[in-house]
Amino acid sequence: MQTVTSADGTTIAYDRVGEGTAGTVILIGGAFSYREFPAMVELAQALADEYNLTVLNYDRRGRGDSTDSPGVYDVANETADIAALVEVAGGKAALFGWSSGAALALLAAQSVPGVTEVVAFEPPFVVDPKDHVPPKDLEAKLHPMIAADKRAKTVRYYMTKAMGMPALMVAVMRVTPFWKQLAATSNSTAHDWAVMKPYMRGQKLDPTDWQGVEVPVLVLAGDRTAPLLTKGAKAAAAVLPNAEFAELPGVSHNPKISILAPAVGEFLTRAG
Repeated sequence: MQTVTSADGTTIAYDRVGEGTAGTVILIGGAFSYREFPAMVELAQALADEYNLTVLNYDRRGRGDSTDSPGVYDVANETADIAALVEVAGGKAALFGWSSGAALALLAAQSVPGVTEVVAFEPPFVVDPKDHVPPKDLEAKLHPMIAADKRAKTVRYYMTKAMGMPALMVAVMRVTPFWKQLAATSNSTAHDWAVMKPYMRGQKLDPTDWQGVEVPVLVLAGDRTAPLLTKGAKAAAAVLPNAEFAELPGVSHNPKISILAPAVGEFLTRAG
């Protein structure tokens, strides 16, 4: 593990995987993800081993070994974290984002110097009012839960109200070994919501919000994922100035890295 200090003094922990010559990519996880999440570790290793990439796999603020800014949930802080990592990479890096991390990657591409490409895997943009639209008071209820450190309640609330997961599915998760890690990362969900709040309203994406993403972008979705996510991914590709969309066979929102890694690695090495 290595660390870098972000602009506001937050410590960001990361692992450097590989010393490839094909460029550097920074992995950005979604809600409840962290740098030691098995799929992120597997993806980092595959990109390093099979595509000669240097990979920076980091804990977003409030997770794992990174510190936090309790009560301050500002997208600009998270893009500053990415800027610090780009500097660690030598001033130039591609971004891979998963779920809310995909949206964060696209936002960072507009303001962080040195971002070269973006791969956005299933950004959870809600563009159809018929799909699950989070309640308008989500932030007003979420923040007090986090401030009171009610972690189990926060997991249930964010998964059901923000992500739209069935309550029964979340209840089953509580008896799995994975629940402990969900609770450990739950207080960081306010950062995810700061990223996603403007784009989960059941409205079409505004192209003017995304014209600053000038780098090449690959937007990915699996053919076994929720229709909401496929709609969001296609909508993102449609409004981005320099984007392509691809659907991955046999992949859901919890992807097979053996299928995801080639799509990411081939795009980044081709684009680079």
